[in-house]
Amino acid sequence: MSDVLQQLAEVLEQRKQQSADTSYVASLYAKGLNTILKKIGEEATETVIAAKDGDAQQIVYEMADLWFHCMVLLAQQGLGPDAVLQELQRRFNLSGLQEKAQRVNK
Repeated sequence: MSDVLQQLAEVLEQRKQQSADTSYVASLYAKGLNTILKKIGEEATETVIAAKDGDAQQIVYEMADLWFHCMVLLAQQGLGPDAVLQELQRRFNLSGLQEKAQRVNK
């Protein structure tokens, strides 16, 4: 499945070269960080509402929107999904409590 994330990352990079008039993603890049962050907030809220409603199909749909917009943020910041996947891999053998304790010490 990480192939899908990599393919999406490549498309998001390509959109940086396109006109905001012809690409939704290019328009997000053109509007800047605050617009991207606002969109992530909206999608997160929609995901929460879908979960509260218990509609599995809607949860997946909204989660895809949320992940997509998070990927836009990563690309806008010069990052990619591999950075997040590496961080998740780093945490794999840690309990949640251990991981949180490490964050406090940073």
